[in-house]
Amino acid sequence: MRWPLILSCILGSAAAAFAAGPQAFGKIALVTGFPDLAARLVDDPQIDGIARFEAGDYQAADEAFAASGKEATYNRGMSLAALGDYALSVAYFDAVLFVDPTDEDARFNRDLVAARVADVVSESNEIDGVAATVETEESEAQATERDILESQPVLAQRSILDPRVERMTAATEGWLETLPDEPAVYLARRIRAENERRQDLGLANPPEDNAW
Repeated sequence: MRWPLILSCILGSAAAAFAAGPQAFGKIALVTGFPDLAARLVDDPQIDGIARFEAGDYQAADEAFAASGKEATYNRGMSLAALGDYALSVAYFDAVLFVDPTDEDARFNRDLVAARVADVVSESNEIDGVAATVETEESEAQATERDILESQPVLAQRSILDPRVERMTAATEGWLETLPDEPAVYLARRIRAENERRQDLGLANPPEDNAW
């Protein structure tokens, strides 16, 4: 008895999407996991950028977000980070936080990407030929338990940490070494791990209604 009703709903939705044109089909393709198809159907640069980002075409996504203007400031921060332009990505997240200092996701991503800026500087230890750091005397402060833990190999960390904290191994530099050399993969896993941690603690915001 229920199948005719379900079928009629599906057909009705398809008819409505067809009447709305390719834009509607593009949005449906995006939310159902077909970003490549969505990118070919939509002409909204913001949605096109999201589709191309999900498809892994970060350069095209960044260009689309740039064309979207200030409404895509947050997303531009993400695409710039995926392309490895960490300093400019931080600037975009700073712009988001200037407008809304309570945006926890933007703050988390900003701090995450800012840490990568420090890593890039430390790899060469100079900026435009000028030493980026100066040698200091060795600190006599004793290492904390957390410092000792983070100095261990990733497998050793996972054997020590409890299940809830285990999700935070993404916060260690050792964890980065286990990832492909692709900033977007690193960021996606770090953000997913943090979101799971926040959900466990009951800190995650309820999902917004993004119906078009």
